[in-house]
Amino acid sequence: MAKRHARRAAGGAVRLQIVGQLVEEGLNPGRALQAPEQGAFVRIEIFEEHGFPTAYNEKVTTHALVALLWFALAPAPEPDRWPIEELAVSGNSRYPADRILAASGLKKGDVVGKQDLEAAQKRLMDSGAFSGVGFSYGPAASKKGYRVQFEVIEAPFVYPFRFERLDAPEAELIEVLKRSDPLFADRIPATQPALNRYARAIEAHLASKGKAEPVSATVAAGESGELMVVFSPAAPPPAVAEVRFRGNTAIAEAKLQSVIAAVAIGIPYTEKRFRELLEANIRPLYEALGRIRVSFPTLTAEQAQDVKGVVVTVEVSEGEIYQLGAVRFQAQGFPEEQLAAAAGLKSGEAADFSAVGAGLDRLRRRLARSGYLKPEVEVERNISDAERKVDLIVRVRPGPQYTFGKLSIQGLDLIGEAEVRRLWALKTGAPFDAEYPDYFLQRVREDGVFDNLGKTRAEAQVNEANLTVDVTLHFR
Repeated sequence: MAKRHARRAAGGAVRLQIVGQLVEEGLNPGRALQAPEQGAFVRIEIFEEHGFPTAYNEKVTTHALVALLWFALAPAPEPDRWPIEELAVSGNSRYPADRILAASGLKKGDVVGKQDLEAAQKRLMDSGAFSGVGFSYGPAASKKGYRVQFEVIEAPFVYPFRFERLDAPEAELIEVLKRSDPLFADRIPATQPALNRYARAIEAHLASKGKAEPVSATVAAGESGELMVVFSPAAPPPAVAEVRFRGNTAIAEAKLQSVIAAVAIGIPYTEKRFRELLEANIRPLYEALGRIRVSFPTLTAEQAQDVKGVVVTVEVSEGEIYQLGAVRFQAQGFPEEQLAAAAGLKSGEAADFSAVGAGLDRLRRRLARSGYLKPEVEVERNISDAERKVDLIVRVRPGPQYTFGKLSIQGLDLIGEAEVRRLWALKTGAPFDAEYPDYFLQRVREDGVFDNLGKTRAEAQVNEANLTVDVTLHFR
């Protein structure tokens, strides 16, 4: 009895046993064999690298034996699927590598082939977060698996987002999108695949709550003009048909309705936009009464009965009346007393913020008469609810001081022009008084300098390069 062993490319062993006859020593594939007797019983056992033998027991002819030996001794084909031992990402800056790999669906230990890697590449492209995805793979350092690397080009434009008119809290919807996409972040790509996927995730969540409705995702300008993604029902919002107020006593409902109707009736209703209108138009009415804690706790919108649109009901919490406390002015190079006198605000009275606004306008005009044409004025409120008092800190940044440049006159003859120049008191190089040109023309008319004087106007030309102002007086 003779035994032969041959090593296969895959690392297994082959044992050949021929019963009753010795096969030629030094057997190699392709060499002639000494023929066994016809009908000899041949046993071939193939031991693969996992240790499980595959045995063949056949009565064979010489030619059949040659074929079996070719199978046993020929190299095994290379496997095309290997475990992933290393995963890497390059080209990313916005998204961490671990989140990109999570979105790919691959992880270390997965046994993959080229088709699996192509499927992962497609998943990343379908995410909408990338404008390009490539991959490379090869033997890992251990030679026992693949090293896979994805090369990504991130989508160039990402935007903040907001939710409108969706029947679920914002925090809840954000959590839904986080669970649906490992790449979800505070700013999202505005690619159609990404927007569609997020909209479908929101739809599924609303449907699970019994609030099924189609959801759209669009790019629109926000309050500051910055573009952002807006998730909202696909159906357009209803228009405001009527506004009602509840809880108000200090101001009659008719007055509130008159003010809000001018800006709200007919516009598409969203709670966010409507609250902006309340803050801009109704709050000032209450702050003029010192009710600075006014709020609008709830808004309800119901279908109007007689017209197409919704009736919006505003709950008003008017709050208490607050007094104006200390008013401090801060401006480098200007005495506080001078600024306070210009503003003319009085402590101890109701904190009427319409009066505060008028006082700040007086302050701006006073600065403009001294050549400070572009002052910035900020007001900080320090509210004491215990004392029902509001202290103010007024911070003034005067900006650059402009001086008078030159005077031009149009519409007069030489004698008339000479008289106007004689009367003009503002000297070149002096701080420019922004109110003086109009004041001068008014005095010319009132003093009867010219008979049958027609329309007049003053035109100021600001020269930012040298901080001067030239004035042209027009006479007709």
